[in-house]
Amino acid sequence: MVEQPPVIPQSCVLFATADWDEPYWTNKQHCAQSLAELGTRVLYVESVGLRSPKAGSAKDWGRLSNRLRKGLLSLLLGARERSPGIFVLSPLLIPAGHRHPATRALNRWLLRAAIARSTWQRDFSRPLIWTYHPFMLDVIDGMETGPVLYHCVDDLAAVPGVDAATFRAAEARLLQHANVVFATAPALAEHCKKHNPNSHFLPNVVDAEHFGKALEPGPVPADLAHIPEPRLCYHGVLSDFKIDFQLLLDAARLKPEWSWVLIGEEREGQSSSRLAELAKLPNVHFLGYKPYSVLPDYLRGMRVGLLPSLINDYTRGMFPMKYFEYIAAGLPVVSTPLDFTRTHNAGLESGATPENFVAAIHRQLGSGRFSMFQVSELVGSNTWQGRTIKMLSDLGYAE
Repeated sequence: MVEQPPVIPQSCVLFATADWDEPYWTNKQHCAQSLAELGTRVLYVESVGLRSPKAGSAKDWGRLSNRLRKGLLSLLLGARERSPGIFVLSPLLIPAGHRHPATRALNRWLLRAAIARSTWQRDFSRPLIWTYHPFMLDVIDGMETGPVLYHCVDDLAAVPGVDAATFRAAEARLLQHANVVFATAPALAEHCKKHNPNSHFLPNVVDAEHFGKALEPGPVPADLAHIPEPRLCYHGVLSDFKIDFQLLLDAARLKPEWSWVLIGEEREGQSSSRLAELAKLPNVHFLGYKPYSVLPDYLRGMRVGLLPSLINDYTRGMFPMKYFEYIAAGLPVVSTPLDFTRTHNAGLESGATPENFVAAIHRQLGSGRFSMFQVSELVGSNTWQGRTIKMLSDLGYAE
């Protein structure tokens, strides 16, 4: 019998918390791309601005200036096709406008008009609503849509600068309205189940083919090749409320013979004074931001992948995408004891103190990198396409 292809939604409006061209891709961009690859046309609605800008932050005001420019361009030209089947809308809105009734009403009108125009131009009919935040319920009120999926990937109420009370109230409404909820960490799933029993834990996944390039023979980039072995790697945003820089500082001092390599840069409003102290250590190496396309080349030259996360209200509800990225690249992983380490411990060691963190790294260095066969076993079906089909299936789309 010939297997039938999955039934997929014809169109989807995806409300993101990140702009399409963010240097660090997360669930939002990857899920939009997975939907498009299945044949769904996606209207990707960029961030509505959950966090208020800091008065003295040049990066914050630069980000707002860029958003204003893109919003004016979207107002003139509408949503633009940025990737096959993905139309990106940069809404012209008042930043953090959900905080006050007047600005909330104005933003609602602006966003409703922009989405109505974009869906009409692209002939979207009863689109699936896929959202990463709750400040879109008023926008879709009265709109003919398909089901509503809430993809809860972070505890956004715990992000510094976000109005937690307003967010929690709006999220409770969304949870009551959503047809299905998927959360990327057990703690997030339990939180969501209080308001919506159809909430499921579904962890983060990986582009195994992309990161698997690190398993192939080849050179490592020149700026990495001169750094002595063994090399330990963290890649991603250098964020003061996500990364335990004091832990890294203490661990790097305990093991001066290891090379601690950090690939990434600070984001607006997320700086730490500990970075300057780390930069003074001769065995700590900052390589800066590297495009997604070349990350496998860098991971090819590493021995252990690091997840030195702070333990706080935000990170407790986090399943780091980097876990499976490291695994897919053949790297054993060492993490601080986040909640996800209780359910996903394949290829993983953890430690809470600098001494325990170093001991865990030592064990992983002894076990060595994973083979292609081991990677295949460890990653399994945890891929973007596999997870997207699973989510659509639970909505009744895929068969």
